[in-house]
Amino acid sequence: MKIAILGSGRGSNAEAILEAQQAGQLGNARVVAIFCDIPGARILELGPRFGISALQPDPGPFKTKFPPEVETRWVEAIHATGADFLVLAGFMRVIKKPLLTAFTNRIINLHPSLLPSFPGLDGIGQAWRYGVKVSGCTVHYVNDTVDGGAIIDQAVVRREDTDTLETFAGKIHAAEHKLLPKVIRQLSKKEA
Repeated sequence: MKIAILGSGRGSNAEAILEAQQAGQLGNARVVAIFCDIPGARILELGPRFGISALQPDPGPFKTKFPPEVETRWVEAIHATGADFLVLAGFMRVIKKPLLTAFTNRIINLHPSLLPSFPGLDGIGQAWRYGVKVSGCTVHYVNDTVDGGAIIDQAVVRREDTDTLETFAGKIHAAEHKLLPKVIRQLSKKEA
């Protein structure tokens, strides 16, 4: 299973995946490239650090989606790396047919809530404002509905009375860093 990670920001989840890979904890999976849609995003620094390609194809004029012709160019760039599986880790664009068709049932996303609760932007903030006592993170397959694909696995995080939004978010991010490599390892065993 050759993975391309797509991200838009710091890359903390991508880093967790790459550290798991270095430790031999990704099973039959191997990250071959990182793709980013934001110029200068920290995730791009992970490529040289871990000896893989870090690419930033033109994302087009919109901030939250690709025009179809741009998304088609992303498909071509991803295929050129040999990747056959996509992991969305903090990727802040809605993907559509070109990618969904090229990687049918081979795209997973990490979302910072226990889906189906609090889909979309700011899952942690949504859960916090609602006052939930339990939240967490979800890894799911990507389909044409935002955060609507089949759930693969989840990790639960309890909100304590002493938590602030920042400490609560920190606990969820720590859970994400464990869950995503675990799911990749499990899926890679099915591929073998």
